[in-house]
Amino acid sequence: MPREFDESRLDDPQAGAEALRATAAAAAQLRAARTAASEAPLDALAADGRPRSIVVVGAGAAGFAGEILAAVLGPGCPVPVITVHDYRLPGWVGGYDLVAAAASTIGQTPEWVRECAAEAVRRGCRFLAVGPRDDPLAAIAEQARDPAVVLPQAGGFVEAVWPTAAALLTAAERVGLPAPPDAAYEAAAARLEQAAADYGPSAETWENEAKSAVLDMAGSLPLVCGATAVSETAGRYFASRLAALAGYPAVCGRAPGLLDGPIAVVDGPFGGAGPRSIFDDPVEDGSVSIRLLLLRDPEEEGPQAAGDLQAAADTARERGVGVSEISAPQAGALERIAGLIALIDYATVYVAVAYGADPLAHTLVVR
Repeated sequence: MPREFDESRLDDPQAGAEALRATAAAAAQLRAARTAASEAPLDALAADGRPRSIVVVGAGAAGFAGEILAAVLGPGCPVPVITVHDYRLPGWVGGYDLVAAAASTIGQTPEWVRECAAEAVRRGCRFLAVGPRDDPLAAIAEQARDPAVVLPQAGGFVEAVWPTAAALLTAAERVGLPAPPDAAYEAAAARLEQAAADYGPSAETWENEAKSAVLDMAGSLPLVCGATAVSETAGRYFASRLAALAGYPAVCGRAPGLLDGPIAVVDGPFGGAGPRSIFDDPVEDGSVSIRLLLLRDPEEEGPQAAGDLQAAADTARERGVGVSEISAPQAGALERIAGLIALIDYATVYVAVAYGADPLAHTLVVR
């Protein structure tokens, strides 16, 4: 029997408590990982100058840390930053490239990640392992005499993205890329700490943006869209986290391509049929409809991107489709994406809670 949305569950201080405690530890995880990476022997990575590319290999949150690295370095980064989502490295990856293999922060690192790491060493790539001391990736780095960032144990059963992201950003800094300064890490950590107060379970729903986002989204299929590297990455993270913690689907789009295809779903079978009454309750009605969720990044959007997102919102409203907006803070790239991901981490736990699901039930996958 399908689970039903129950808003009252959001007021239960024990619902999702373990997952929420793990989420509240994000600031401490970021600081601890930054310290561990700063103390790691990463100078060897820069011995041959700046790499041709940075290739990140990882699954789950570890893989998304590579996406965060690319978003924070931005489109102006002088070398490409890619995350591998395949069983093997691309054929062009070789000795001029830096391959960073990231271990899972919980459970076991998938075999395909270990195989890609071993292949990088065989090809003579510059290699970096990121993860716990006892993970097989650390052994691969030790055998190859390559550096490793040993991350502190995060604890709990929710995959954490910030330890790996901090390590990768520190490595990028060491090889001469325009990574954030020390102050940016502290600003991001402070933003994560503030999120724990603003979005935590003790904050009432009417003043808690994470809980309010869940109420807006209830019973809908979110179309999550952004227009910058930061907001698009956060959107894909949102969809992935919804699936992992709540078993809830979402689709993603990005401007300007949003207007060339994805927004057409508002005219499809899950779109609106004209303006709805404010008294309509889609959960009680049992219907499922699209809801456009815009992740705004005013610091980088520019007038053209902002205009495209507004056009998408106008089109959705004209078709009777609901629209929500979540804005990143106006700050540096690391703090902006930290602000978005913090809200996403809390909101996805609350989605699971509201539907009576265990947010920890699907975070461990046996391979």
